[in-house]
Amino acid sequence: MKQRLKQLLFRALGKDPEAIIAAISEPIAAEMRCLVPDRRVLLVTPENAHTLLRPYRLALFAVPVEHWRTAFAIAPTKVLAFHPNLDRHHLKLRHWIASLLFLRGVPLDRIFLRPRWLYPFKRDRSRVPDEIRVIEGRPASPERRAVSVLTPYFPYPLSHGGAVRMFNLLRAASDEFDITLLSFTETGERIEPEPLLAFCRRLVLVEKPYYREPRWSTLVPPEVAEYESPAMRRAVAQYGGPLLQIEYTALARYGGQVLVEHDVTFDLAQQVAANSTLLSNRWNLWRWRRFELSRIRHFCRIVVMSEKDRDLLGTGVVIPNGVDLDRYQPTPEKNGRNILFIGSFRHFPNVTAIRWFLSNIWPQLHDCTLTIVAGPDADRYYELPQLDRVTKFDFVADVRPLYDKTNCVIVPTLVSAGTNIKVLEAMAMQRTVVSTPSGVNGLGVTHGVNAWVAESPADFLTGVRLVLDDDATRQRLAVAGRAHAEQFDWRILGEKQKDLWRELL
Repeated sequence: MKQRLKQLLFRALGKDPEAIIAAISEPIAAEMRCLVPDRRVLLVTPENAHTLLRPYRLALFAVPVEHWRTAFAIAPTKVLAFHPNLDRHHLKLRHWIASLLFLRGVPLDRIFLRPRWLYPFKRDRSRVPDEIRVIEGRPASPERRAVSVLTPYFPYPLSHGGAVRMFNLLRAASDEFDITLLSFTETGERIEPEPLLAFCRRLVLVEKPYYREPRWSTLVPPEVAEYESPAMRRAVAQYGGPLLQIEYTALARYGGQVLVEHDVTFDLAQQVAANSTLLSNRWNLWRWRRFELSRIRHFCRIVVMSEKDRDLLGTGVVIPNGVDLDRYQPTPEKNGRNILFIGSFRHFPNVTAIRWFLSNIWPQLHDCTLTIVAGPDADRYYELPQLDRVTKFDFVADVRPLYDKTNCVIVPTLVSAGTNIKVLEAMAMQRTVVSTPSGVNGLGVTHGVNAWVAESPADFLTGVRLVLDDDATRQRLAVAGRAHAEQFDWRILGEKQKDLWRELL
């Protein structure tokens, strides 16, 4: 009887009594068909949604987060918002904090976390794996002294600058030292140990903890807290050897003799805070500055990437980033107007950079193509809009064929710390670089001599157009860029690494 009355009521209102699900975008519609197979799913657009949905009774309105206002205006209690990775949350006014956090991009599994010190009875605890996995590599030699290196991730494949640096410097030092690599791995990660086993004494692997505290709730930066592992502390005690080098500031609490500051982290946090009014960014800056400046006093040597980084810390041995000159050899440039951007979306400055370029520069370049190498799981961090003449790749094992097709490499970085290896690789391939000042920071690049360095969006656009239009200028900058990159050969920098270890041993 109740169902019959409901049907009569909705027919009187001119609506179909059977509730439907509306969806904006085909991937979301497909997801809803799987989740609710007994409901009809109607695909609409933001422009026609109001008209198409008028005859229907809505059960849910499933939309990408950027279109939540459209859905809220039509059915404020029925909005199911989706992130690009298809994480979803029912937006509700009575849960406005959770809804706001979801719209701001906070992962769904972190929205309802409560700090342990405030909610000691909460069930959702961090999970800390206890297993230590040891893989033996080449035999030890009495002629080689022992050194251990601790890394926050396994440095292979060479999918980003940090892995490239660690892999090449370890390989360069392996002729004189027996190296034990202690490394965190991700849950479910399938590593390729063979390239490291060729020159390492052993690999000691510990799975990274699954960290379940709110990112604002700890006195140390969350990136530090999430690497706290009793298993890794046991591994360091057993395999740390006479000399232990720590890669990245986030691992500084493990001690050792050498800390490698791949970037001065509080410098990056300061750049972010300077361009934001969010209290969370200022809190993050305070934590990083306090932690970083206190921890560097516990090490015999601090390795930095540039003179600027040494000035910021007031101490440091400069061993800059480098390039494999044998691998990255100049190739003849093909005719075209092809632009290349390389930068893993896991590193948020790369997302900021490409968004800035696509918003401010790309709409004014009408006769070019753009190739983007966004790194593993790129859509999890930022979903590129669908644009004509733009091609996106995720992880690319060998980027040299992409350089072969490229006429201009862009580095539109707005916030950056340390130095960018991708700039050196582009220069080594003899391809012209157009960059912001922060993109080439610490590399000794000179505007108009070996690259185009743009201070503003207008300058960046001018540089890209000049490089693509003027063959003589492009070739002059490219040749000078190759000569500049030759100063950063990993073999030369490997000698600096070995000198440091010799001194401490």
